[in-house]
Amino acid sequence: MKIRVTSKERNSLLKRTEVAFEVEHGETGGTPSRFDMRKRLAEALKAKLELVYVKRVETRTGANTALGEANVYESVEQAKLVEPEHIVTRNAPPTEKPAEEPAEKPAEKPKEELKEAPKEETAEKEEAIEKVEEASE
Repeated sequence: MKIRVTSKERNSLLKRTEVAFEVEHGETGGTPSRFDMRKRLAEALKAKLELVYVKRVETRTGANTALGEANVYESVEQAKLVEPEHIVTRNAPPTEKPAEEPAEKPAEKPKEELKEAPKEETAEKEEAIEKVEEASE
C-alpha cells in the first residue's frame, strides 16, 4: 500500500491541516482499513497517530486506487472538540472480539415424533388421492 498526499491546506480556525490523499492498494487486493491508512498517513506526514483522522475514503469500481480526505490536528484536545463522534469511532483501532461460547442448541424433538409425523401426512395424502381417483371413474 502506497500513500501519496495530493494536497495540504491549513485551517487555522479549527487548528488543523486538511489533507487529500491517494492510496494505491493493488498488492493488498481490497481497500485497506481506515486504521491502516491512518498509520501510513501519520508516517508520511510525520505526525502522531492520535492527531490524524481519516474522514472519507472512496475506491472507484475496478480500480486499485482510493481517494481520501483526512484531518491532522495540533492537539488531541482540539481533535476531540472538533471531530464528530462517528469519525472518531471509525478511526479507532480494531479490537479483538472475545471468543464467544456457542449458544445452547434448542431442544430437539424426539426421533419418534419426527418419524410419526410424516406417516400421518402420507396417510392423509393417500386418502385424498384415492377419493379423487374414485370420483374420476
